[in-house]
Amino acid sequence: MISLGFQHVLTMFPATVLVALLTGFDPGVTLFASGLATVIALLGSGMRIPMYYGSSFSYIAAIRGVTVPAGAAAPNPALAPLAQVGIIGTAVVNVIAGLIVRSVGKARLDRVLPPVVTGSVAVVIGIALGKAALDLATGTCCNPAAVSKWWTVAFITLLVTIIFSVYLRGRGLIGMLPVLLGAVVGYIVALFFGLVDFTPVGQARWLRVPNFTFPAFGDPKAWATIFAIAPIAIATIPESTAHLYQISLYVDRTAEQLRRGKFEIKKLIGLNLILDGVGDGVNGVLGGCAGTNYGENNSLMVITRNYSGPVLVAAGVIAILLGFVGKLAALVQTLPPAVTGGLAIYLFGVIGLQGVALMMAEGVDFFDPRQLAIGASILVVGIGGAAFPGGNIPIWGWQLPSIATSAVVGILINLIFLLFPPERYVPAMSTMGTGR
Repeated sequence: MISLGFQHVLTMFPATVLVALLTGFDPGVTLFASGLATVIALLGSGMRIPMYYGSSFSYIAAIRGVTVPAGAAAPNPALAPLAQVGIIGTAVVNVIAGLIVRSVGKARLDRVLPPVVTGSVAVVIGIALGKAALDLATGTCCNPAAVSKWWTVAFITLLVTIIFSVYLRGRGLIGMLPVLLGAVVGYIVALFFGLVDFTPVGQARWLRVPNFTFPAFGDPKAWATIFAIAPIAIATIPESTAHLYQISLYVDRTAEQLRRGKFEIKKLIGLNLILDGVGDGVNGVLGGCAGTNYGENNSLMVITRNYSGPVLVAAGVIAILLGFVGKLAALVQTLPPAVTGGLAIYLFGVIGLQGVALMMAEGVDFFDPRQLAIGASILVVGIGGAAFPGGNIPIWGWQLPSIATSAVVGILINLIFLLFPPERYVPAMSTMGTGR
């Protein structure tokens, strides 16, 4: 249980901590809050939704707009409490959305968020992060002078992780730990290349209290912050929905192979959104980053075929403890970016392919021009937008996050087809598939 849970922590750790560092939030508090949010969500769903809740990349630009002072390059941690007010706002938006979905039903949600939208957004999430994975793997993000060393370590990590995930499958516990084993091998290789620095471990205290901060509701800019950050939650709903549909698809496929009844987790989408909101509420109150359920951990579960709720609870507890155990957190942070990059190439790629699998399983008809229009627009806006600095698309003087913007574009195009059904204007289209 500990090893399986730690593998989940290892999977979510780089992205969660990276978001904290980029936005000026305390990494220890962010780890604690992510673990607590995960445990609460699992208990709140009766262990029916196997998800890990970590920090979301979609909020980085909006939160940095609050925590990075004008003319500065780095965030100011003293401004994090103000950003927490906006994160509380995202919690409210998610909870309201979840209650609406529970009220109107999944069928109506599917009309607004059909598989072509959720699947394409999943593809964007995985592929748009590919540049970040390669930056880590090659060292261009942190140490351009050591590209050859970093890439060698990353490639070995990637290769052994793939080998472990394929050839150890079905061999008991060891077959469920390919990412952890790949990280261990990559770590050992990195030691020989001199890429591991143990200095932070020696400097860290054994025990510490995370630097919890509380939202600055009394700040004059509180309402402006809410309007700057909270709307991003609307754009992340397709991301969360896609993750739920993906994991539901793979859980049911595994259940079929084991000759057991389907679980149909996708029917719990309303509850999932409410739990997303609860997670953001935990982060907003304690001082963690706005989050979402993690596609990387979904990928891990797909690779290992282990969808255990108790294992994810163990992961949440480990993350909580990491917030208090200074040396343990420091030790995990010694994992070289090159190793993380090797793992990320695999994990981010699996996220993208899960989106493809979702659309295939749901029978999306790409001979239908409507489905083509929605999917094509999402992919180009999301993946192409990720090439801009910071992954933000400059539109009308605004810097819009590419992934969230692509989701909104897909939703709006789909709404056009709902409001003006092509069948009314093009009779021949009445015989074409709907893609659902």
